[in-house]
Amino acid sequence: YYEDTDAGGIVYHSRYINFCERARSEAFFERGMMPGEGSDSGFVVRNINAGFLATSTLGDMLEVNSTILSRKSSSIVLLQEIFKEDIRVFSMEVTLVYIENGRPRRIPERFQVIFDSFEA
Repeated sequence: YYEDTDAGGIVYHSRYINFCERARSEAFFERGMMPGEGSDSGFVVRNINAGFLATSTLGDMLEVNSTILSRKSSSIVLLQEIFKEDIRVFSMEVTLVYIENGRPRRIPERFQVIFDSFEA
């Protein structure tokens, strides 16, 4: 979209992180769920390691692929890659931690099922 680009029509670097966040949220929304249970619980980002590999421009159709790299009881590490056709333009590893009342907690089973879909 125009709002995602600079005056030259190139996608801002920070928008790729937004696109990945939206893709994770959509995985929950498609199942009629929210990625948390109110204001006192949900997933927070602990770490991001991002690589900007190519540019995208206004009008490009982008696809976000998400894959699980590792899981622990309260956290999950995902590889999220953005493609423009068959060109990988962005890649990031993101560590998400599930918290309740500000403290790490075991990821609920109903959310684990959503992440299972990333392995298929």
